[in-house]
Amino acid sequence: MDVTVPVLVVDDSNTMTTIISKLASDVGFTDIDKVNDGPAALQRLREKKYGLVLSDWDMRPMNGTELIQQIRKEPLNASTLVIMITAKGDADVSWLSGADGYLTKPFKAQDLRDKIEEAISLRADAMPSAG
Repeated sequence: MDVTVPVLVVDDSNTMTTIISKLASDVGFTDIDKVNDGPAALQRLREKKYGLVLSDWDMRPMNGTELIQQIRKEPLNASTLVIMITAKGDADVSWLSGADGYLTKPFKAQDLRDKIEEAISLRADAMPSAG
């Protein structure tokens, strides 16, 4: 896991962006930006190349699923790793379309690290081998 990549934290709660940013920092990330909604996230993603987006699912005016759909449409950001964060505790994750993984609030820095490493591993497994 490359902790030098820029991270974008997206949540409509300032408290949550602070908490999630702190957890990302605890994992080792140092270049962390925060925004409070999907449109602001898309604007930032057009201005800077992020290696990881940590986004809340339940936001307005654009929820996390809509944000991921927009991220995946843009060639520069289509391969950006996106971890969805939610308070949803149920097993139905159909809303996750396009995310590389998800975490349920509350979570710890180790949970975040594990989820990022899992997502990177799944991405690597999905890549065709050369030969």
